[in-house]
Amino acid sequence: MSVLLLVVGILVAALGVAVSIALHEVGHLLPAKRFGVKVTQYMVGFGPTVFSRRRGETEYGVKAIPLGGYIRMIGMFPPQAGDEPGTLRATSTGRWALMADEARRASAEEVTPADAHRAFYRRPVLQRIAIMLGGPVINLVLALVLTAVVVSGIGQPGLVPTLSGVQACVVPAGTTATACSPTDPVAPGAAAGLRPGDEVVSFDGRPVGSWEELSDAIRSRGGREVALVVRRDGADVPLTVTPLLTDRAVLDATTGEPTGATERVGFLGVSPSVAVVRSPVGEVPGIVADQVRGVAGIVVRLPQRLVDVAQAAFGSEARDPNGPIGVVGIGRLAGELNQQPAIVPGDAFAERVSRLLSLVAGLNVALFVFNLIPLLPFDGGHIAGALWEIVKKAIWRLRRRPDPGPVDVAKAMPLAYGVSILLVGMSVLLLYADIVRPVQLPG
Repeated sequence: MSVLLLVVGILVAALGVAVSIALHEVGHLLPAKRFGVKVTQYMVGFGPTVFSRRRGETEYGVKAIPLGGYIRMIGMFPPQAGDEPGTLRATSTGRWALMADEARRASAEEVTPADAHRAFYRRPVLQRIAIMLGGPVINLVLALVLTAVVVSGIGQPGLVPTLSGVQACVVPAGTTATACSPTDPVAPGAAAGLRPGDEVVSFDGRPVGSWEELSDAIRSRGGREVALVVRRDGADVPLTVTPLLTDRAVLDATTGEPTGATERVGFLGVSPSVAVVRSPVGEVPGIVADQVRGVAGIVVRLPQRLVDVAQAAFGSEARDPNGPIGVVGIGRLAGELNQQPAIVPGDAFAERVSRLLSLVAGLNVALFVFNLIPLLPFDGGHIAGALWEIVKKAIWRLRRRPDPGPVDVAKAMPLAYGVSILLVGMSVLLLYADIVRPVQLPG
């Protein structure tokens, strides 16, 4: 059964990657066709073509290596100033200039006189931005939908204000004692008559909606007598409790580890229960926004992150679970997640579905962020070129100069080749690291 769960998790991850990429390309395809750009190919994957079928002017197909995808639009790069479509002149002899000339030449070869008006570079700048934004936006929408299904539909394991335990006494800080001694004072919760199974419905006159709310209220009311209401055996029971003001360790907000500092907060001596928690749909954008910020932080610090991956792969250090991960690592992680036992007893299937959908949602967040990097060959490179065209034309108008025409994005091709080489190197490193030093699940 464990092996079957591993295989199912890997297959779900592979399907999630393929569908996410396919829909990303649909996000480019639909606005391109809507704005009249001629699209000659829509392909999922790279390498040799496994299957394809032509519908109208577009060939739709699947290629052998399902690690990406593309649509081919005619006229991605404008001709060099003074040249007509299909008659490019390579006059430069510099290595970088020749790269740009070659990109323009390849682009112009697809543009026939009959289709010249349908070239990508001839579209208004806002339409070009919409076409290139379409793919990343699809990934963002997928992330929002999948996250909503997980957190608002299925729900996730979380802490709830139903008490799983009530401490009998206050154990002195810094000790490892697990049993009460005759000199230990009675814990405030036990003294107030709280019992395991009680659901705290209000505290100090305010409704309690989550364990976090209750915990914050207890910590902020140390030394004060407060009223609370618990639901016990279907009936509301009013009680009075005085949280003990005590020194507690300050935990790091990111790692949850003690920072070495202490603070005086209220202490009750009660523990929450774990249950399936469903969050309001209104919280979904905030959850995805946090994920976007997290992935953006990885991108900004990518060189250092890759150094960390290399040190782990070729050394003895553990992989950072919040660092970059490759396709093999995603599949392996999905399989292991599917093997994990349910945290909340009762519906292991729903919990496994929730985990895998969360993983695919996170993948779409990564696709959204990475494709907005303002460099070719990412979508963000074309978007950056279009935005610069808006700025450039505005400056030219202010100077009462003629329209400068489309920005020559082909000039960035040398940089695009360099970025592509780095991407290949990163993929190889992550592939090796995912095999020899995979990311380990906590616990």
